[in-house]
Amino acid sequence: MIEVYFDGLCQPVNPGGIACYAFVVKNQGKTIHNSYGIAGEPFSKDSTNNVAEYTALIKALEWLAASEFDSDAVRVIGDSKLVISQLGGQYKVRSKRILPLYRRARELKESFKNLKFLLVPREENKEADGLTNRAYREALEDNPSFRKRI
Repeated sequence: MIEVYFDGLCQPVNPGGIACYAFVVKNQGKTIHNSYGIAGEPFSKDSTNNVAEYTALIKALEWLAASEFDSDAVRVIGDSKLVISQLGGQYKVRSKRILPLYRRARELKESFKNLKFLLVPREENKEADGLTNRAYREALEDNPSFRKRI
């Protein structure tokens, strides 16, 4: 069983801060890959928590689709009720900013035979959450102009 944990944040304000994403892929409980970074243009109207969450999910599924791992059974785990509920069909997508990300995530979802979504409390998504915070810290360290803006 492959498990994909994803998370996003937008700091110091949402929207309009620095949106960061992260994901962790596990096989049989062992981390086989993780990644994190900036999702979208910092300090723009497209820099939101929801954009970061969708970016994390998309990047994770793209990585998994391109990997050599047997991904017949995939469980996608996150703490974003919006993303999980939209992709599960319980919520409609109303945001024009989110619609292209939603469509890309649906397209990727269809490329897997057995992909299930699981909404968990933030406490159960600590590894991905920690990586989003790391992405934010590194963005501030690597871009002194960002620090001046906050």
